Amino acid sequence: MFKGKKILITGGTGSLGQALTKRLLKLDVDTVRILSRNESKQVEMESQLNDSRLRFFLGDVRDPHRLSYAIEDVDIVFHTAALKHVHKVEYNPFEGVKTNIVGTQNIIDACIKENVEIAIGVSTDKAVSPLNSYGATKLMMEKLFVAAGNFINKQRHPTKFITLRYGNVLGSSGSVVPKMINQIRSKQKVTITDPSMTRFTITVDEALDFILESAKIGKGSEIFLPKLKAYSVENLKKALVELLGDTGEEKIPIRPGEKIHEILINHDEMKYTWETESKYALVYPFSSDEQFRTSHQGFSKTTSLEQYSSDRTELLTVSQLKQILQKSDLLDQKSL
Repeated sequence: MFKGKKILITGGTGSLGQALTKRLLKLDVDTVRILSRNESKQVEMESQLNDSRLRFFLGDVRDPHRLSYAIEDVDIVFHTAALKHVHKVEYNPFEGVKTNIVGTQNIIDACIKENVEIAIGVSTDKAVSPLNSYGATKLMMEKLFVAAGNFINKQRHPTKFITLRYGNVLGSSGSVVPKMINQIRSKQKVTITDPSMTRFTITVDEALDFILESAKIGKGSEIFLPKLKAYSVENLKKALVELLGDTGEEKIPIRPGEKIHEILINHDEMKYTWETESKYALVYPFSSDEQFRTSHQGFSKTTSLEQYSSDRTELLTVSQLKQILQKSDLLDQKSL
């Protein structure tokens, strides 16, 4: 479905955007347009990939006029742009609103105007029962994408708006894994808030597979979620210590807005949830159960009403975490 397509990635110079770009370039796409504010990362990315199918647009999703030019004649949009660092958005909440909410509505408006085929919005587990400002803005991002599906009309507004919700991508910018690696390599003590804290995790390749598969099967207005394992902060620290050495530990307070455990589907959402062996689909009641069953082969209605949270799923052992880290390139990178 990607062969010969023109694709736009918002926030395309971020860790996910760059990985997605590399994967899409292997799928014989026509062009990949990168929209981001980071000029130096664009120059670096352009030099590293050196592919004539790449187009780089300096701009911001907050700017609807610039966005309209970037999306013109595009077939598929991957919306990954966001202000995502919890403590930064907690201190600057309205900046999060302008990028994560207003920026998302700008994406929706531009996609409808330009008759884009598919728009994929990337969300986060922090959008569920949000405790922090970042999570609240991503919850609204989800709501906007789900509601935008009501505009689907094959003749006038064909865009399918599909939302993806998943946990932390292993090694993503600003996340706990590269932070701990840098601390150990710098001979600093590893900072720990609560050792029992758990987090969902997904590797970059798993995230890319999930994103592209969801784009293929989505009909519009769904929220797709992968079935994930999780890790405890204590086990992650032990795995990194065994791999890199022990530099000691320092307990620090939990940051504002931070949860002990993350939730991917809360108790109230379970009544709208369908599942396969590998994923969930959250479908708010804009269509009947029979319509969804007919249009999404292989999904069955979830019977459990227990919330899907990082303390209620399979926790990775220290040995499993070591294997995952060794298979990744995180330990080989000099600076993360």
